Amino acid sequence: MAVGKNKRLTKGKKGGKKKIIDPFTKKEWYDVKAPSTFTNRQAGKTLVTRTAGKKIASEQLKGRVFEVNLADLQKDEDQSYRKIRLRCEEVQGRNVLTNFYGMNFTRDKLCSLIRKWQTLIEASVDVKTTDGFVLRLFALGFTRRRPNQQRKTSYAQSSQVRAIRKKMVDIMTREASTVDLKDLVLKFIPEVIGREIEKACHGIYPLQNVFIRKVKVLRTPKFDAQRFMDLHQDTAPAAAAGAKVERKEEGEAEPPTQQA
Repeated sequence: MAVGKNKRLTKGKKGGKKKIIDPFTKKEWYDVKAPSTFTNRQAGKTLVTRTAGKKIASEQLKGRVFEVNLADLQKDEDQSYRKIRLRCEEVQGRNVLTNFYGMNFTRDKLCSLIRKWQTLIEASVDVKTTDGFVLRLFALGFTRRRPNQQRKTSYAQSSQVRAIRKKMVDIMTREASTVDLKDLVLKFIPEVIGREIEKACHGIYPLQNVFIRKVKVLRTPKFDAQRFMDLHQDTAPAAAAGAKVERKEEGEAEPPTQQA
């Protein structure tokens, strides 16, 4: 081997070791704001990569879906079996403004409802609200024992199941198609529709545990900024928030004005 030809022997590996950078140094925290339908507007926080070049942070956030427990949104532990889905529609400063995007039950709640010796009745229907949202509602209910019933089981006949299912579909269509999305969400929280179904089906077969167990948003109308901002009236942009000004005590001299 000729002297001085193999120069790579004295050097390290080609390229060297890459410097490891913590990815969280490029991230920013944003506050997730729920619509005014709910008691607690602060739904949580979310991370996003800071704006760099053509990658804009607000554009990355739009369309992001958050799943929040209704107990946290309503400050009511009795509502802990419902999960609410919120979708980001607009970004104001450091606030992520969301709208209702669906609802579901927790698995443990559904499992606790299903028992032996009763009939489970389910129904689903697609409805359109007055403001153009197309939703799919899923209802479920269970037959219950009549007063002074001696028989062990409470099974409904297939004709009764069909009649109850028809009532469910009619009531869900009527209740959802005559209101906008905001008012419909207000009906879901206290289970107004479930009680209506229970009352209407009492003559066919007594029911118990009637719920709207799931809601899916199938189609949304064209984004209306004015209508959407009505849901977030009290949410001011973080950048517009001014510093707190202390009130001047009586008799205290005012600071001298600075000359230009």
